[in-house]
Amino acid sequence: MPGVVEADDLGTYVVKFTGSAQGRKALVAEVIVGELARALGLRFPELVLVHFDPTIADTEPHQEVRDLHAASHGLNLGMDYLPGARDFTPEVAEAFPVDPLEAGRIVWLDALTVNVDRTVHSSNLMVWPTFGTVPPRLWLIDHGAALVFHHRWDGADPEKAYDFRHHALGRYGPDVRAADAELAPRVTRELLRSVVACVPDAWLTDFATPDAAREAYVDHLHARVRASAAWLPTDFPAREELAAEEALRAARTQEGRPDWLKRVPDLHGKPAAEQDWSVHLG
Repeated sequence: MPGVVEADDLGTYVVKFTGSAQGRKALVAEVIVGELARALGLRFPELVLVHFDPTIADTEPHQEVRDLHAASHGLNLGMDYLPGARDFTPEVAEAFPVDPLEAGRIVWLDALTVNVDRTVHSSNLMVWPTFGTVPPRLWLIDHGAALVFHHRWDGADPEKAYDFRHHALGRYGPDVRAADAELAPRVTRELLRSVVACVPDAWLTDFATPDAAREAYVDHLHARVRASAAWLPTDFPAREELAAEEALRAARTQEGRPDWLKRVPDLHGKPAAEQDWSVHLG
């Protein structure tokens, strides 16, 4: 449950709290993957460390939110707020152009960092800016579910491949081989050390010391880069296949509904009806 917070530097940030259910490892993943993305030239909002005082939210009416804030006293993570940004939904993707190499770079980063949470229905991509003269671009956000290996270090396999068939950018024919040739040589131990150094000591508790934890991240990610031939995703369904799979899923969902619910129109993914306010304004 992140919050939009104005900080004393006059910046506005989407703050992710240490007291959230996902815990501090989600923030570790946000820092490592986000800073790695930026180092590789991908668009990712600036990250800052936010010192949060829970008394700010004393008037918050929801007990659950107050409890979250109370558990998040001290250091938290903020991401620069992109005003007016739009979610990269399947509807937006139908008309939004993405170069196969750019798509390949993003897919490659996700495969390297095991970010399995950038799917067709939950892209964790934003389109920004959405006004003015600058053309809109894709921005990466929300990498808290990445680095799944740090939830179980003893079973971490740097060569393990994951299913990226339903990646949000799979429909663009991502050129992951070209991305691998371009990006893999750049992910050196030195780069990884500089990225992992951005994580606060207090969030690194899996090993005897924070430095030992940092070295474990460096070792695993560097070994994974060197083994890219084993996990490089290349099998992406065409748009027609995705549409057929979605139609089959919708049919199965409809079949499992009770008769009365089958008569309710399925508005999932459809834009909301525009309200005609003229009847109220005269």
